[in-house]
Formats: sequence, structure tokens, C-alpha cells
Amino acid sequence: MWPKQYNKRVRNSFVVLALALTTLFSQPAFSQADQVPTDAETIAKGETLFKQNCKVCHNVHTRLIGPALQNVYDRRTLPWIYAFVQNSSKLIASGDEQAVQVFNENNQVQMTAFDFLSEEEILSIMAYIKDQTDNPPVEEAAAAADSGATGTAQPEGLPTSYLNAIIIGALILLVLLLIVLFMIVRTLSRYLRQREDIPEADKELVETKNPLAILRSKAFIGIVAAVITAFVVKQVIDGLYNIGIQQGYAPKQPIAYSHKIHAGDYKIDCNYCHTGVTKSKNANIPSPNICMNCHSSITKGTNTGTAEIEKIYAAIENNEPIEWVRVHNLPDLAYFNHAQHVAVGKIECQTCHGPIEEMEVVRQYANLTMGWCINCHRDTELNTKGNGYYDKLVKLHEQESDKPFTVEANGGLECAKCHY
Repeated sequence: MWPKQYNKRVRNSFVVLALALTTLFSQPAFSQADQVPTDAETIAKGETLFKQNCKVCHNVHTRLIGPALQNVYDRRTLPWIYAFVQNSSKLIASGDEQAVQVFNENNQVQMTAFDFLSEEEILSIMAYIKDQTDNPPVEEAAAAADSGATGTAQPEGLPTSYLNAIIIGALILLVLLLIVLFMIVRTLSRYLRQREDIPEADKELVETKNPLAILRSKAFIGIVAAVITAFVVKQVIDGLYNIGIQQGYAPKQPIAYSHKIHAGDYKIDCNYCHTGVTKSKNANIPSPNICMNCHSSITKGTNTGTAEIEKIYAAIENNEPIEWVRVHNLPDLAYFNHAQHVAVGKIECQTCHGPIEEMEVVRQYANLTMGWCINCHRDTELNTKGNGYYDKLVKLHEQESDKPFTVEANGGLECAKCHY
């Protein structure tokens, strides 16, 4: 038996031990949230890196090809995360238990090595993941469902082709009515002229020249001919101006690739496949090995089953390129640099390519004419914040004008900008 004076101390000790164990096991295995930066600049940098390198396989809150990444900094140590991201294959080969476990849990699909990412950059990605974990985005689907439930859906507009058909039909009907009216007036006039019991006042009205006779006059015929000639000339000029313009062009591709599924439903960032868009003149069409980063484990398509994906395997096995059909073509006399617009100008892909994430088959969205480019340069305001190159230019511009500092103000309409 314990002495009475120790009963209270022993009981209190057990309470403290129980609280300690409860706290220990209720905490994550590697609580490192306080080591992850929370400043806006680092989060923004991490978001860019995440979208460029991680988004194709990972979501923050839900599983995609790889596991969801929320709270990953509390489930693995930061040094382990750095090593796994930079070279997961090396870590797995070393026999690391956690790496082998992740490898087996994900159908033994190895993660791409990102050895070009520094630890600081990976930490910025952790900052973005932490921000998304702590502040989950509001689901747009719920808002859409609510609007549908309340009956606020807007009706779709009338297609242009239908509107044109209605206008043409109305014009034809109007012409037919004029012809019928002319025939009725002519028949009644003949009938009334044959009657002898018509009062003199009414007879003068009947004998009055038919107002529709003007349709047979040389002046009217000349006016109609001039209008038709002007219309034909206008159509010819429009046709000449449209030579080389392929707006709406949507060729059939060798593989039925859907941007709606990849960029829309799965939200794969454009930069992941078009690797040159931020660092090269050309955006680059992805090679089959980029497709295989995902399709080594995804063997069935949402719409096409295995038929289209097997074409990728065939191209790799036969060591042959996929002969994609180019959609957007600029004349050789025009120079356009993707990196200049995307990396420096921060222009979104949709600005020129339209709602690409909604397209089952890619089509040319804009007309890509010289006038279209010039109008964009006139209207687009330059983002000069944080770029010392523009400081003096902005000051000089503000001294002479109260308008925004646009591409045009920076010399964006000079011929040599696009025509070397």
C-alpha cells in the first residue's frame, strides 16, 4: 500500500504522463510548419514552380497521379523532401524505407527527377502548398450548382448562321410581297379602267401613273446596279485581305489529343508540355517522352480508351516523331518571341489562343493579323514594377502624358520590333 501522502503525487504524475502522450501522438510525425515561409513573395514563386513542375501529377487537396500534398511538410522531414524531389530514384535505390513505401503505394511509378530545383525553390513550393492547405480554394462547382438550382442559368445566344438565314429569309419574303402587291395593283387598275360608271374624281386617280413604274426606270436600275457592284467589289477586297488568315482553322491531328481533358479537367499547366514557352522563341510541341511521363501509368483515355494512347507507344517503339499538324502560322516576315511575351510580358496563353482549356480540337482563335497585334500593343499596359530598366522611361512618360505606359509608348509600334 502507498502511503497516503504519495497518492496525490502519483495520481498527478499519471495525469501529466497521459497528457504528454496524448499531445505527442496527436502531433504530426514531423511538425515543420513553422519552418515553411509564409511571405507572399515566396508563396507566389512557389505557385509558379508548382504549376510548371508539379501540377501535372499532383494536387494539393486531392489525389491525381501522385498523392495529395497537403501537410506534406508535417509527414516528411524537409531534408527528405529535398532529396526525394531532386532524385527519387536514387533515394529509392538506397533502400530508404519511406521512399520505398511511397514508391510501392503509387504502383511503383517513379517520380521525375527535378535535380535542377534548389532546396530554396523546393521550400518555396512547400510555402505554396502550406498556403493552399491553410486556405483551401472555394469550389467553383458548388457555385455553379447553386446558380443552376435557383434557375438563373442564362440562355445561349442565337448562332450567327441562324441569324443570317433569318435575315435572308425575311428579305426573300419582302421581295415576294412586293411582287404580289405589284400584280394586285396592276390587275385592279386594268379592271377599273374598263368600267364606265366610275366618278370623274376616281377616274383621275385610276388614270394616274402607277407609282411602281419607277422600278422600270433607268435611274432606279442604275442605282441598283451601282449597289450590287459596290457589294461585289467589297466582297472581293475582303477576300484579298483575308488571304493567309486562318482564323477558325482546326486540322485533324494524328492523335486525338483533347486540351479540354488535359488543360481543362486535369488542369495541367501549359508550360509542362510546351517547354519552350518561357525561354524560347517557340513554345515547342511536346515530344512523346513528355507524354509518357504520365501515360507510362495512365493507359486508358477518358474518351478514346486505349486506341490513341497506343499511338504514343508506337511512336516511341518505332523511334518516329508524332507528325502533329501546325495550327498557328505566322508569315516568315514577322518575328514573334514567346518568351518575351510570356516570361517578361506575363501574357496569358488565352490572350492569343483563346479558351484553349475548353477545346476538344485546337483551333486558331485570333486572326493573328498585323492590325490585331498593333491594337494589342496600343492597349496593353506594361508591368514595370520591380524592373529597374523601366524606371527612367516611366518618369519621362509621366512628364509628357497622363496615359498608361503601354507597349506602344515603349516603342512597340516600331517596324523593326517585328520586321527585322
